[in-house]
Amino acid sequence: MTNSMFTDNLEEYDDPISYDLENNAYVGELPFLMQWASEKKGPIIDLACGTGRLTIPLASKGYEMIGVDLHTGMLKQAQRKARELDLQIEWVEQDCTQLNLDVKSPLVYMVGNSIQHFRTNESQNQLLSSIHNHLLENGVFIFGTRFPSSEELLQPNTEEYWKTYIDTNSNEEVDVSTISNYDALGQIQHYTTIRRIKNANGEVINEKRTNISLRYTYPKEMERLLAESRFDVVHVYKDWKGTPIDNESYEMIYVCRKKGNR
Repeated sequence: MTNSMFTDNLEEYDDPISYDLENNAYVGELPFLMQWASEKKGPIIDLACGTGRLTIPLASKGYEMIGVDLHTGMLKQAQRKARELDLQIEWVEQDCTQLNLDVKSPLVYMVGNSIQHFRTNESQNQLLSSIHNHLLENGVFIFGTRFPSSEELLQPNTEEYWKTYIDTNSNEEVDVSTISNYDALGQIQHYTTIRRIKNANGEVINEKRTNISLRYTYPKEMERLLAESRFDVVHVYKDWKGTPIDNESYEMIYVCRKKGNR
């Protein structure tokens, strides 16, 4: 299933191999997810799983995993990695707002701030409804999203350095920087990511630019949204270590429990 609302916002994921090189080393959410997964029996659903950054480590720990994503290339990369490790994971290409899985799960999670791809009220409602429908009674939904602080939203729309990494395929250094522009009416941050590839002499030999737009949701707004979508908020944290949220937060980590049907 596809939806133009999402397919026009996927430039950042069109090179899955480079995406892995840039992001795959980070698994900071894993201990937190394992703590909740250890209490559950049955298949765990990783929504917007990408190349399996967390699906694969959890499967390697013996959990039954289902990875769902809209992006064909990202899923193919995930499948390749799982085959190399001889892991049995079910990979499903679907729009998360229209989930149609023949299973109900005790635990669904969405990491990497992926919930910010759901930029309209309608798509947020559809996403949460789909998740509710695929959770067992008292099932848990865990997700993270960026905290809409003034520092986060009111960044200058000039280029800012982010990080440098080594492309291990080419052994080239890559400098990554971003330009952001916030649309306050839509609560949408528009990002341009610039990657400059350098040779051994430190000279820029190539430059790639990608664009992505992400929705920011305020804490009280999220509280209402989850309640209306029949979820109880069990915990809200500022990080994946379980630190209580405060005004200095950079993230909001939600642990939600499914309410029964009306």
